Amino acid sequence: MTLSCILLAGGRSSRMGRDKATIHLDGRPLWQRGLDVLKELQPAALWISAATVPSWCPPEIEVVTDRMPSCGPLSGVPAGLRHMQTSHLLVLAVDLPQMTAEHLRELYGCAQPGVGVVPRHGNYFEPLCAIYPAEAAAAADEAISRSDASLQHFVQALLRQSRVQLMA
Repeated sequence: MTLSCILLAGGRSSRMGRDKATIHLDGRPLWQRGLDVLKELQPAALWISAATVPSWCPPEIEVVTDRMPSCGPLSGVPAGLRHMQTSHLLVLAVDLPQMTAEHLRELYGCAQPGVGVVPRHGNYFEPLCAIYPAEAAAAADEAISRSDASLQHFVQALLRQSRVQLMA
């Protein structure tokens, strides 16, 4: 199994009124914290997902533009799945500053060929810190074609197809 990683940073941050990725925590912007954690995993590829190239994006990091910019985080997931040349894609939202490489390694350790891992918190899935197999691309495209931007529904579809397993 091989791994690509994508930092989801394309949100409009409408509730915050400014780009979440540029908020500083302990002196570092959230985008830098997320990239640093993902770099620790030494993935085959590391990208940022956004509607357009962010002004803060480091020149060595490729931006994978959202397939459908109006679909929220679900825009970045299929874009990454279609762009990757590995067996699995680790998706991490930019606004998860407490995430550790250790936790992400544990997630990846639970993945299997053709099967990803989505954490569950109570009755909700945590699809913005998850690992998706390449085979999930069709389900993501289908959700977008139905204009169903719910990541909860997306994970439910993958569960029905046995493309992801849950991690408590």
